[in-house]
This record gives sequence, C-alpha cells and structure tokens, in this order.
Amino acid sequence: MPFLGGSLAFERFSVSGFEVSEFGDEQIELLAQNVAGNNQTASAENVHIGFLGGAHLFDQEFEVSKNVLDEAVHFSIRIDTNQIPSAIRKAWLQMELLALAKDSPSGVVSKAGRKEAKEAVEQRCEVEAASGKYRKMQQFPLLWDHTRETLYFGGTAGTASGHCADLLERVFNVELRHISAGSIAQAWAIENDLYAEVDDLVPANFVPAVPHGDLAWTNQHSKAPDFLGNEFLLWLWWTLENDSDTFTLPDNSEVTVMLTKTLSLECPLGESGKETISHESPIKLPEAMHAIRSGKLPRKSGMTVIRDGQQYDLVLQAETFGISGAKIHVDEDADFEVDERIDAIRTLSETIDLMFHSFCARRVSDTWSKDLKGIIHWLENAGTQAERSAA
Repeated sequence: MPFLGGSLAFERFSVSGFEVSEFGDEQIELLAQNVAGNNQTASAENVHIGFLGGAHLFDQEFEVSKNVLDEAVHFSIRIDTNQIPSAIRKAWLQMELLALAKDSPSGVVSKAGRKEAKEAVEQRCEVEAASGKYRKMQQFPLLWDHTRETLYFGGTAGTASGHCADLLERVFNVELRHISAGSIAQAWAIENDLYAEVDDLVPANFVPAVPHGDLAWTNQHSKAPDFLGNEFLLWLWWTLENDSDTFTLPDNSEVTVMLTKTLSLECPLGESGKETISHESPIKLPEAMHAIRSGKLPRKSGMTVIRDGQQYDLVLQAETFGISGAKIHVDEDADFEVDERIDAIRTLSETIDLMFHSFCARRVSDTWSKDLKGIIHWLENAGTQAERSAA
C-alpha cells in the first residue's frame, strides 16, 4: 500500500464533475461492482481492468472503514493482459510456413498456404490464451482526494493511467485531466488573471550561442506550456547557488530546498543527447555545469524539501511534475497515523506547486528579464572560472 507506507511515486490528475459531498457506501458499492477482471476497455487489445481493495493483488474487499480515509478513498486498479508475445507469434508462423514448404513440390508456400498458416497461428493463440499461460497482472495504487479534487495515480502517465482514467470516468461520471507543469501554470494564471501572459510565453534561451525553439521532447498534442517545468528546475538551481536555499512561498510559509542525489539533463535540440548524474550534490559537479553551459536543460532532479518542520526527499520530473522515490521523514519514536500520512502527501504536492507558483510569478513579471540575464551571466562566468581552474 504505497500511499499508506513506504516511498511514494505518483502522477496527479484533477477530478471534476464529482457532485457527491463525501465518499460513502454508494461509492464503495460502485468500486465493488467494477472489481478487477469484470471490465474490459474499449481497446482492441485483450485488456481487462478493474478496481481492488488496495491491500494486495487479489484484494476484492471494499469497505468504508477500510477504504475511506481522511476525506480520501484509497484503493487500487488492476490491469490484466492476456496476450501472446509478438516474438512467439512470429516463431509459430515461421514453423507453420516451414512445414508447408517441406510438403510443397516447389518448396515455396502458396498464397493460400500462407493464409492457412496464419489461421493456424490464430487458432493456437486462442488456445494458449485461454489456458492463462500468458496472463499478466499489474496493480497501481490510487488515492482519490476529495478535498483537493485530485487523483494520485501510483505510476507514470501512459497507457496504464489512460485505462485507469477511462474506467473512473465511466463509473463515476467524472472528468480526469493530467496535472503537468503546464497545466499547473495555466491554473495559476487563471486564478491570478494572468492567462494571456502565460499563454504568450515561449521557451527561454539561457545559452545565446545555442538558440532553440520548441524543445525536442515537447508534446505536440498539448497546448500546456510544460517547458516551464524545465525552466523552473534551472531557475531553482541558479537561485540556490546564487541567493539562498530558503525562500518565502506565496502563502508566506518558508521552504528550504537542496538539489540532491540525481540530475538528468538533455539537449533541447535533440542533438547532443542525455546525461544523468548521480551524486550527493550533483549540481556541484563540473560535468553538471558543463552540461547546462552547452545548452542542456534539466528534465529530472532529486531534491530535499523542508517546510513547516517536515522533510521530504523526492525526485521531480520537470514536464509532468511526476514525483518518484519520495520519502516522508518522521521521528522513529513518533506515531505517524494514516491521516497524517495523507496530509503529508497533500503538503508535499502543495509545496512543490507553491515553489512553482513562485517561479511562474517571476516568469511573467518584469523581474524575469533580470533573472534571465543573471542566469546567462552565471553560466558564462562559471565557464570562465572552470577554464581558469583547468589552467
């Protein structure tokens, strides 16, 4: 039960259209009616998806006292696939064709023979699939927070989260939208009447000698400015190195931040590749500075965040704002209840968002031109210092 114990990894989705004031027996019954194995997606693939009670891969028990915790519901989703691997299908087809070729006077399989071989393979696939020999089960923990209208999906955004969203939307008549750096920026802009300003933003160029437009990893199907996530990590890096590791958030609370453990960078042009650095303090290593001086941008960073006396260690993915390897530090002697852990997850998400809001406020203000010049000068000056040290 990752959301209730151990390290955390999740993507977030906003939930709209849920008109019920609180989770109760009706919602628990809906989960039970759609238990794992009873529902199939609209996909042509042989995929079955359903809910679980959250304790383990075969937990089909749902109860208000068990699943509803601190105005949130904790459960999981299981995705069952029963597909023959393509390599095995190809091997079976080759075997059928070879057998037909041996029986052919010319040694060549006719068009009708190829059709016969394909049909034989399909029949074999049906038999093998029915045996359950190739069945695969995947479980993903979920925490649906009613107070924040947020679904925490215990995995990375992709096919699995798509199946999850599809089932939840159909069962509960809600709409789910993935929360990314760009969508967070847009929501912040709407709240602060700055949507036009955010909508006009284009990727900044921190290394004038390496100009670029859209980033190589940009999602062409999304209008959200997810590139702000990459800029946020670089701005945060610069702030920590040149100002302070503690700053005030928009709600007037203070946060202390350190970039630690891991740092992944990539060329925005898609030309000079990727680089991942593992170290207690990766931003202190010369190869990290060399990477950003060459125009690479952070795509993922480990960090330690301390706010209101609570410490979190985590890895933040820049564009999706997905969190992985997150640890909530507690005193060994302290009793850390489930409700407190759920509140800690909320606070972790809120803290990361507030840090990003601080960046967004600077990004659309007149202060940004000063910050941009400062970052450019920092990169240039750091390069000069490195050259002097090498000499």
